[in-house]
Amino acid sequence: KEAVLPFNRFPDVDTLLGPEMRSTGEVMGIDRTFGLAFAKSQLAAGDVLPTGGTVFITVSDKDKPAAVRAGRRFVELGFALAATDGTAAALEAAGLEVDTRVAKVQEAGSGVDAVALIADGKVDLVVNTPKGRGARYDGDHIRRAAAAAGVPCLTTAAAGIAAAEGIADRARHDLRVRSLQAYHADVAPGAAG
Repeated sequence: KEAVLPFNRFPDVDTLLGPEMRSTGEVMGIDRTFGLAFAKSQLAAGDVLPTGGTVFITVSDKDKPAAVRAGRRFVELGFALAATDGTAAALEAAGLEVDTRVAKVQEAGSGVDAVALIADGKVDLVVNTPKGRGARYDGDHIRRAAAAAGVPCLTTAAAGIAAAEGIADRARHDLRVRSLQAYHADVAPGAAG
């Protein structure tokens, strides 16, 4: 399932969902693999997962192991990686190449700014998991920039992994539309395959 909110109508609103927003509107994707189901849920929510380009990853410390897993999968799929210094260090320590190191928003004078990178069309997918005051401040600007630029933005490390699997599965399989009844008929006892 994926939450659906009209963030495109409210460009100055942070896209990070709070508890009160999680069930405002939802769509569901179902398919033969988790990756395809996730890709369908994103598509139904209005976010088309990219098939190439650059993934910008900036995650909290607790999410760095999952970010490495997602980053590895994105690299296998041919994506370039951009990351903030802390996330870049974790990715590089795992043997992944980070093409662009991005400065924190407050430190924009010391390097490439995440917001500018997104606004300039140099990012195709954002994975951002905020934590703490500084990270929340940066994350807020990053998520707003992604929404304004129409770039899909994922706010959990698990969603980053799911997106990578969805992109991989979409490259191998066509998306099909089937009714819930057809899915249930396939798994019902004695149902013909």
